[in-house]
Amino acid sequence: MKKILVVHNKYQNIGGEDISVNEEIKLLSKFYKVDVLLFENNVKGFLNLFFTFLFSNNYKSNRIFKNKVEEFKPDVIYIHNTWFKASLGIFKISKKKNIKTILKIHNFRYHCTKSHLSKKHVDKNNYCEACSFDGKEYKIYNKYFDDSYLKSFFVNLYGKRYIKLINDDSLHLILLTNFHRNFMKKNNYKNKQIYVVPNYILPSSNNEFNEVNYIVYAGRISKEKGLEELIDSFLNSSCEMILKIIGDGPLLKNLKENYKNKNIQFLGGLNNDETLEIISKSKAVVTATKLYEGQPTLLCEASALGIPSIFPETGGIAEFFPKHYDLSFEQHNYKELKNIFNTLNQSKDLKAIGKENKQFYFENFNEDNYLKKMEKLINDN
Repeated sequence: MKKILVVHNKYQNIGGEDISVNEEIKLLSKFYKVDVLLFENNVKGFLNLFFTFLFSNNYKSNRIFKNKVEEFKPDVIYIHNTWFKASLGIFKISKKKNIKTILKIHNFRYHCTKSHLSKKHVDKNNYCEACSFDGKEYKIYNKYFDDSYLKSFFVNLYGKRYIKLINDDSLHLILLTNFHRNFMKKNNYKNKQIYVVPNYILPSSNNEFNEVNYIVYAGRISKEKGLEELIDSFLNSSCEMILKIIGDGPLLKNLKENYKNKNIQFLGGLNNDETLEIISKSKAVVTATKLYEGQPTLLCEASALGIPSIFPETGGIAEFFPKHYDLSFEQHNYKELKNIFNTLNQSKDLKAIGKENKQFYFENFNEDNYLKKMEKLINDN
């Protein structure tokens, strides 16, 4: 039985990536001997923190990683998020020890931190669909973090070094969508060892379609997720349902103050089990993200539960749904989103769409398909 060491730097607020990593670990553990090394961003001491950021390298994390590798002796090292405490030093250690290393890239943020210059971040419209960076506001410096030039400087250093690493063919890359693979090709990334393996996201799906009259957004409450436009579209529609909004984020306080409406409910941050319980009883889930998304955890969980999804046609989201899908809309076209809300009172149509989504999802993103792809990757030389 092959041995896999999974490495992940947890996020401060648990999100889709953390959930997918946990589910993947559970599944891999059924067929491989798996050990897990998790990091959290709580570096103590100013000097340690400063040098971690300056060199994108944490010596304490390196030591912990090296000891774990020497103790466990893995055949494969499988890395997810490394920002920032896990750091980039672990890649050098794994390469020096000549252990096959796989990196799963869950999002597009690396591309946004490839340079200190704003003009190398944005497209011809001065906008980045990977992170919603506005080149008109920051014309010279690539200020990735709105609240800090210093944090932006450090993450850009990290991004430049990260890109150098992922361009090395000795590292095997997992992407979540064909869209992302084409994105890397279009932007001249050099690594040829690229595999498309969507996250394994399959919650319990024994529910029946409910007659509870609400729809759900669950995720980060922030500008780039398009929450203001989503709520405006909903309130301006003829939809008779309630919109439940689950999550925390910098925009939550303002939204709660600006949208005091009986049809809008802000539930705050809930754990994944609570969130799934609410989704399973909903008529639909919705997102109006302004970003390229890796794999939409909310929408995939909804499909597995037989719940329809409303989403913008951006990034690789459509790859997780049947062709000619009725509830998708052109990104940033909020009139079209409003029109979709207008149709939601037809529960019979929603039942059929949810059933079709569920069938499509289980046919294409089931355990066997995931394991076949991972087995091929793990065993390839």
